Amino acid sequence: MLGFLFNDRECRELDYLLRKELDEMLFDLNDKRMDEEIKKAIESRYKVIFRMYARLASPREISKYARNRVQHQKKS
Repeated sequence: MLGFLFNDRECRELDYLLRKELDEMLFDLNDKRMDEEIKKAIESRYKVIFRMYARLASPREISKYARNRVQHQKKS
């Protein structure tokens, strides 16, 4: 495990970057044209990025990016 010390501006920038990445992955996961194998890879990456974001964001912000596991498992 690595530890980082960020100032306030760097924390806001990291928060922004993670949110934008989560937004892009959610968009891709909802694309019907996307291959299932690619979606599985995106889903795996989404979980990692989401856990990183959860360390910085408030519960209210986190809930915006939480995925419904039951719905996702039915699709698989």
